Parts: sequence; structure tokens; C-alpha cells
Amino acid sequence: MKLLEIKNLRKSFDDLEVLKDISLDVSEGQAVSILGPSGSGKSTLLRCMSMLETVDGGSMAYCGKPAVTDGKYVSKAELKEIKSYFSLVFQSFNLFPHYTVMKNICDAPIHVMKRDKKEVTENALALLEKMGLSDKADYYPYQLSGGQQQRVAIARALNMKPKMLFFDEPTSALDPELTAEILKVLKELAEEKMTMVIVTHEIAFARSISDHVIFMDGGVIVEQGKPADVIDNPSNERTQAFLKKLEQ
Repeated sequence: MKLLEIKNLRKSFDDLEVLKDISLDVSEGQAVSILGPSGSGKSTLLRCMSMLETVDGGSMAYCGKPAVTDGKYVSKAELKEIKSYFSLVFQSFNLFPHYTVMKNICDAPIHVMKRDKKEVTENALALLEKMGLSDKADYYPYQLSGGQQQRVAIARALNMKPKMLFFDEPTSALDPELTAEILKVLKELAEEKMTMVIVTHEIAFARSISDHVIFMDGGVIVEQGKPADVIDNPSNERTQAFLKKLEQ
């Protein structure tokens, strides 16, 4: 089943066209990595997918339900339902500093989604255990390392029970040791067939975790396919040049 279908997506900031005619699909259980140089449009694409930015043209549908058709969005009520299908994990964690870890993870499901407090709390405790943070429930974000904060952010996203997770450079704010912690968590989620779209600069990670890799440059999808094709045997000159630069 296709959880996300994007056709001919366009986005400009003033006179600068950042996304030019982007089309892609994400199927249930897929881990999709989006690679590309700075300024290629990959983070803007993720922000459009997660509706933090509005698009200027094109269409997006989630689980077969249109969100945008020819640049026009559906009603607020319909968008609210569609937004419940996904969660976004930011590169800077975006935890509420004055909430404990537990309150960060439970607040939105209880107060926004109106889910049962007991069920949400039990789920949160199970997620903290899964993230290796069972002893941190009553801590505040400032008492945690960057890697621990990012794992809390992932637990918070998962406690929304989304069909799909979006990650925007989930390791860019972390040092190499903490990066390994987060990549391990994402790898486990991929093995559990959690549908994920990950904007990343970690080539080795993208190769090991992804079913599908998209390479963007200049606001277009230059190349996409299996990691073995796009990363190990790219056919496009721009992809080859980008990967070669990273190896130097």
C-alpha cells in the first residue's frame, strides 16, 4: 500500500524555485533516504511532506486521501486527520524544556489526540525501555545528552502511533559516538518495517538501512532506486560527483 504519493510538487521562496516538479511514492514498510548537497531542496521537500511548508503546485496524498491537489489544500478538518498519519523528528530535538521526559512523550497523545491516559502512559514506558531510557522518565531535557534527547524525540513521535515517520537530518547535531546510538535505533525501526523517510548526509547509514534512496540536486530528483544502484553504482554524473566529493 502507498502511504504517500507526491506528483509534480513545486515550491518557491520569493523568486527562488527550491522544488521543481518532484514526484515520488513511499510504500508501507519502506525506509526511504533522501541524499543531496546543501541547498538541493531535500529539507524543504521534507517540510512540505510534513506540512510545515505549503506547496505552490502539485499534489500530495496520504493513505489514498488527497491533502493537496494542483496546489490547493483540502479543508482544515481533513488536514488534521491526514496529519495524524505521520510524525516528524527534528534535527534539534525540539523537546519542551520545562516538561519531563515522560510529559514530553505523553502530552500530545493525551491532550491533542484525546487518547486514554493509562494506555498512552503504558506505551510511553515501553518506548522508553525500547530506547534504553527507562531510568530517565522524570528527567528534564537539559539533564540528558544530545543522543538521549534525540531518542526521547523518537519515542515522542512513536507515541503518536503514526503510520510513517519523517526524520530531518536526525544525527547532524550529534557527535560521532551519539550518532551511532541514533543510527542503531533507526536500524531497529527499519527492521520492524516502520515506514520512514529520512533526510540524511550519512551515506553508509543510508546504504545499510534504506530500501530506496533518492538523490536530489538543484531542486529536482536526479536519481533514485535501490542503495546498491544509487550509492554504489550511480549512473548520473551529479550523483557520482557528490559521492566522490564525500570520499575525499
